Amino acid sequence: MSDLVLLFATLTVALSDDSTWLLQIKSEFIDPSKALINWSPDSNFCSWSGITCSADEAHVVGLNLSGFGFSGLISPQLSQLTSLQILDLSSNSLSGPIPPELSQLQNLKELLLYSNSLSGNIPKEIGLLSEIQVLRLGDNMLKGSIPPSIGHLTELRFLGVAYCQLNGSIPYEIGNLKHLVSLYLQQNTLTGLIPMEIKGCKELQVFAASSNLLEGDIPSSVCNLPALRILNLANNSLSGSIPPELARLQNLNYLNLLGNRLSGRIPSELNQLVKLEELDLSSNNLSGSVMLLPSKLNRLNVLVLSNNLFTGAIPSNFCDGNNSKLRILSLSQNAFSSSYPLELLDCSSLEQLDLSDNEFRGQLPSGLDQLTELTDLYLNNNCFNGTLPPEVGNMSNLEFLSLYDNLITGSIPVEIGRLSKLSVLYLYDNDMSGTIPMEFTNCSGLTEIDLFGNQFGGHIPATIGKLKDLVLLQLRQNDFSGPLPRSLGSCKKLQIMSLADNKFSGTLPPTFRFLSELKILSLYNNSFQGPLPKSLLQLENLQIINLSNNRFSGSILPLTGSNSLTLLDLTNNSFSGQIPSELALSTNLARLRLAQNCFTGEIPSEFRRLKELNFLDLSSNNLTGELAPELSDSQKLEHLLLHDNRFNGAIPIWLGNLKGLGELDLSTNNFNGTVPAELVNCSNLLKLSLYDNKLSGQIPPAIGDLTSLNVLNLGRNDLSGSIPPMIQRCGNLFELRLSENRLTGSIPYELGKLTELQVILDLSYNQLSGEIPSSLGNLVKLERLNLSFNQLQGPVPSSLGELFSLHGLNLSHNHLEGQLPSAFSSFPVSTFTSNGGLCGPPLGPCSKVRGWNGASLSNAAVAGIIVAIVSTSSVICLVLLYIMLRIWCSWRKVAVSNSDNGGGGDELEEDDYADEFRGKTEYRKKNSTS
Repeated sequence: MSDLVLLFATLTVALSDDSTWLLQIKSEFIDPSKALINWSPDSNFCSWSGITCSADEAHVVGLNLSGFGFSGLISPQLSQLTSLQILDLSSNSLSGPIPPELSQLQNLKELLLYSNSLSGNIPKEIGLLSEIQVLRLGDNMLKGSIPPSIGHLTELRFLGVAYCQLNGSIPYEIGNLKHLVSLYLQQNTLTGLIPMEIKGCKELQVFAASSNLLEGDIPSSVCNLPALRILNLANNSLSGSIPPELARLQNLNYLNLLGNRLSGRIPSELNQLVKLEELDLSSNNLSGSVMLLPSKLNRLNVLVLSNNLFTGAIPSNFCDGNNSKLRILSLSQNAFSSSYPLELLDCSSLEQLDLSDNEFRGQLPSGLDQLTELTDLYLNNNCFNGTLPPEVGNMSNLEFLSLYDNLITGSIPVEIGRLSKLSVLYLYDNDMSGTIPMEFTNCSGLTEIDLFGNQFGGHIPATIGKLKDLVLLQLRQNDFSGPLPRSLGSCKKLQIMSLADNKFSGTLPPTFRFLSELKILSLYNNSFQGPLPKSLLQLENLQIINLSNNRFSGSILPLTGSNSLTLLDLTNNSFSGQIPSELALSTNLARLRLAQNCFTGEIPSEFRRLKELNFLDLSSNNLTGELAPELSDSQKLEHLLLHDNRFNGAIPIWLGNLKGLGELDLSTNNFNGTVPAELVNCSNLLKLSLYDNKLSGQIPPAIGDLTSLNVLNLGRNDLSGSIPPMIQRCGNLFELRLSENRLTGSIPYELGKLTELQVILDLSYNQLSGEIPSSLGNLVKLERLNLSFNQLQGPVPSSLGELFSLHGLNLSHNHLEGQLPSAFSSFPVSTFTSNGGLCGPPLGPCSKVRGWNGASLSNAAVAGIIVAIVSTSSVICLVLLYIMLRIWCSWRKVAVSNSDNGGGGDELEEDDYADEFRGKTEYRKKNSTS
């Protein structure tokens, strides 16, 4: 029985024709457009879509399913179509690997699998297709190296594996392909050298290996390919010089070596490539003079030498007048430094001329109008001066004129109004002046006008509405004035209007409602005023609005018509009313700045929709209420500025969830409660300002975890307790303000580790005690130090005298004493007032009670000296009292004795009373004398 089953299966396979295999192949394709709907066993397969049959209609010889929209895998069953000569599955969405079984198609001449999503390696079995002439596998996701077995395909004419992810080197076996005509290897990551063996491809006409990682010199073997017409080695890492032997390629019409590391001079031998039509040597390190002569290369259309190191002058015979075929010439980004090369005026066929980013100088020649075919002229980023020649108005084909970043002066010539084809005019960053001439608006084809950074003045021409195709109007940083013309509303294609940094005034014209394509409106730093036209609601495509620093007033509701806003800046105007909740409809809004206006009310709860919000500045308004918890949904917030409002309540702990927050300023509000410890979760915080609120409690010790912090301002609150020593971990602080609180305890010695402090250290108006730590002398960058109005005592550390950057100091109203460091003599007396014990310049001289080293004595030493003086004085007084008593007793005895003798003796003289106080011995001598 099993033998019968096997026999039946064998007969089934033997009797199967190509239609059976085709139907199996179809089953593996995903065919959303039903392109193979007529592949049915009920009809002859030779009539099916994409099928080409042999003359006897017995076999399929061609299968062309290119662009049918298939996805899925390539079926290995294709190998059963043994008569197949052409297989084209290109331009679909097929995935998976290339089946190695395809190598069984021994009659295959063309295999086209390009422009799919195939992956994996190129199977080495591909080398078994001995009859293959065209192999196109490019524009897929193939990886790995090019298999050396490719070298077995000796009949191959066309090899295309470009736009894949292949690596490794170009196999040297490629030199075996004697009949190869086209080799496309570009846009891979091939490495190594170009193999010398490529010289074996004697019939090669196209060699394209651009955008790889090839290195080394351009081998001489490439110069021995006599049939070569196209050589594209751009965007590799080739080095060395350009080989003069390239001149042997007499059939070459396209040579592209841009984006390598080639150096040295251009060999003059390249002038022998008489069939050359396009030459690109840009973005290398080539130097010297330009030796190429289009006058000899009389078929040359395109010459691109930009972004090199070329110098010197343009040869006088560069072009040959009317015989020149040169259309495109780019010498940009080199080191040319002469005046405008007049030799180029002979290149009469030029259509695009780029001399930008050099050091050309002098005036523009009046003969520019000799280039009658010129459409694009790039002279920007040079040193041209003088005025714009009026002859430019004769260049009737001119479409693009770029003169920005030069030294051009004078006004726009009225003749420019004759350039009816002019589309783009870039005159920005020059020194031009005058008004925009009315004739300018005759250039009806203008799409872009950029006059930024000049000194143009006057009004915008009232006829500007004639520029119906205008897309960009950039007039920023000039001296334009007056109101905007109503006709601007006729420029209905306008997408970018930048009129900032001028002196425009008046209100916005209601005709702005017609600018329905406007995306960017930039009017900041002018004198516009009045309410916004309600018709602005119709501008539904606005993405960026900047009206800051003007005098606008009223409601901002007219700016909420677009749901596409990404930036809205209305800073420093007089807008009023509540912030419209409609702003939240612009869910892509990233920057919202409404500071310095007169807004009232609360932050709209609808702001929870602003998931992309990065910068929110509502400062300096009259906003009230507590911080809406809805803002916690704006997880991309980096800047939150709400200072100078009337917000109240506790600082919400959800602020700690804004991990990307870099700037938080809630100062000058009515917040109360404590400083939430959760703020330390904002590890990217650079600025934290809670100044001038009603906060109480202690400074959280964990604030030291904000190691990125640059600015910390907790001043003018009701904070108490000590300054946490952990603040030393904020090693990037350059501004620390803790003034006007009720902080107690000593100044932490650890503050001396904040060596980046520069702007200020302000601990004034607290209740700090103890001595000033000498470690503050380590803050060598510090510019201002304020410790006034505390209870500090002891001497001023001499180390503070080493703060040579210090230009602001206040130690007043403390209990400091002792001699000031000599470096402080230049500070005013008010810096040290109300201390009592301080001395030395700029204060009075210090007391003579000093230590042996001249330093002030300590309090204990002074007290000891006072006790010693009092004790000594007491002893002396007791001794004197004892002496006086003895003298008085002696005098009494003498008086009694004289009385007993009847008087008549010499009386004691007054001088003897004075001598009595000189001592007991002297008195006795006197007495005995008497």
